[in-house]
Amino acid sequence: MEIKDPLDRKILIALQQNADLALEDLGARVGLSRNAVWRRVKALEASGVIRRRVALLDAEKLGLGLTVFMMIRTDRHAPDWLERFAEATRDMPEILGAYRMTGELDYLIRARVADVKAYDRLYQQLVSRVELADVSASFVMEEIKETTELPI
Repeated sequence: MEIKDPLDRKILIALQQNADLALEDLGARVGLSRNAVWRRVKALEASGVIRRRVALLDAEKLGLGLTVFMMIRTDRHAPDWLERFAEATRDMPEILGAYRMTGELDYLIRARVADVKAYDRLYQQLVSRVELADVSASFVMEEIKETTELPI
């Protein structure tokens, strides 16, 4: 769904930067009354454009200082294996994203853990739940850009 209305676009940009804005402040930013902006936000929520509003936490301050990308190859593609893999990745809170890929990789996982030992525990837990042909990992040394804001 493309957002064509410029006011809806302004609302979404503002909410991506701070979902905790009071309706009065949001309305002032986009040039609408409190009630008008409330109706638009509710419509964007009802349509599914706004899925939910969340707090962004500082991983470092929570002891989760290591981001790891796990590159996975598998020789299994049966529906029951795919469901076990999806279930395992959904059940493991350290896994922030799991993606089925084109090209040489089958899957890419983005995870956040405390350190290399915690990564090893994550790895052991994953391979105990799902058969994998090959798993390699790359650890993030520096986050250059990390955002949740979509380019609308």
